[in-house]
Amino acid sequence: MATVPISLEFFPPKTPEGVEKLRAVRQQLYALKPEFCSVTYGAGGSTRTGTFDAVQEILNEGVDAASHFSCIGATRASVREQLQQLQDMGVKRLVALRGDLPSGHGTGGEFLYASDLVAFIRAETGDAFHIEVAGYPEMHPQAKNPQADLQALKAKVDAGANGIITQYFFNADAYFRFVDEAQRAGIQVPIVPGIMPITSSSQLIRFSDACGAEIPRWLRLRLLELGDDVEGIKAFGLEVVGRLCQRLLQGGVPSLHFYTMNQSQQVVFLANQLN
Repeated sequence: MATVPISLEFFPPKTPEGVEKLRAVRQQLYALKPEFCSVTYGAGGSTRTGTFDAVQEILNEGVDAASHFSCIGATRASVREQLQQLQDMGVKRLVALRGDLPSGHGTGGEFLYASDLVAFIRAETGDAFHIEVAGYPEMHPQAKNPQADLQALKAKVDAGANGIITQYFFNADAYFRFVDEAQRAGIQVPIVPGIMPITSSSQLIRFSDACGAEIPRWLRLRLLELGDDVEGIKAFGLEVVGRLCQRLLQGGVPSLHFYTMNQSQQVVFLANQLN
């Protein structure tokens, strides 16, 4: 089985201890030679400083870094200013998202969709950034139907996206079907599967319910059965996610994008198991 490139996602820590811990985690994960590391961006840009600080540190550590960049609640002027800041930092990659509004806010800002943001970035900065966008093998939770979801994805690619990173999933068939449908719709850019290691049932179930990722019934039942057995959950998670990654590699995926949750152990184990 051929080795494929991997990329890693982190979130900006909220405390000085979290910042230190993430530095140590990154050093452990750099042994896997990631193609790039991305850093998430909180609702309404709430973590902007933490995001940009983490991105700058990764660049300083000699690794390519992608800043997540969301547009909900933003103005053209604010986006222009942040793009300039990222260019000044030496950032060459963005993950462009619509993003979530902070709770308690109505809709806001001058951008309705991620495709509007991608078009604006291209108009402002030309080819200065490699732009990734999000794809949903099991449909975006707010999409009317799968066809509308596919059209929204195509709009992002037509606006200038270079690649797609998917929401995580545990059903390889859902991913392969999604890729086939995207290609039939005329989407030609790489579609990279997002991989979520399983370390905690409650966290995974909470996340999945919030973002519309499907946890198959057999998987949910087994996690509930394992209860508070943390080591049992991790071992079971490695087996399930390892098998998923093997199927994806056999199906010829362009690379794998790991949602690390700022932990290194599971990702290192999975990557070594695959390579």
